Amino acid sequence: MNWIIWIIIACEIGFWVLIILGLAARYLLNRKKLGLVLLALTPLVDLLLLAVSAIDLYHGAKSNIGHGLAAVYIGVSVGFGKNMIRWADRQFRIRVLKTGEKEKDLFGLEFAKANLIGWLRHLLAYCIGGSLIAATVLFVGDFERTSELVGIMRVWTIVLAIDLIITLSYFVWPKKEKGRI
Repeated sequence: MNWIIWIIIACEIGFWVLIILGLAARYLLNRKKLGLVLLALTPLVDLLLLAVSAIDLYHGAKSNIGHGLAAVYIGVSVGFGKNMIRWADRQFRIRVLKTGEKEKDLFGLEFAKANLIGWLRHLLAYCIGGSLIAATVLFVGDFERTSELVGIMRVWTIVLAIDLIITLSYFVWPKKEKGRI
């Protein structure tokens, strides 16, 4: 397996370790500032991944799926990171502290709107990841060595379009509550 993919895996683990430590500090140790600092460190994981990927390409590596996934990872982390932390916070309170309430299920127009917001976050992630890929191609200045990155964007464009179609379908065919017609 490509070593850059191992770095992505390590960054993902680091991201969740920082979140868990931040939530544990906040709720179990009652150290809110320490918890906030640990949660605020999560973007540094993204910067580390970006730096490693850019340095590798700058020093002559030919781009591969790992470099493209690094840009995707960073885009998704920025686009969805706050929501992932909010979700983890809720789950921590529910499962560890046995407090808080589960999110209510959404149906109909509420469900469709929530999915549209999710798609807009996906679009933000796509724009950030795409910008990083474009910047990398320009930075390296050798299209032959960075052509794999363009392929990643093609696939991601298709995924984004499919996600939009699914999202719009919820406005046409709204999700109904179980047992209701």
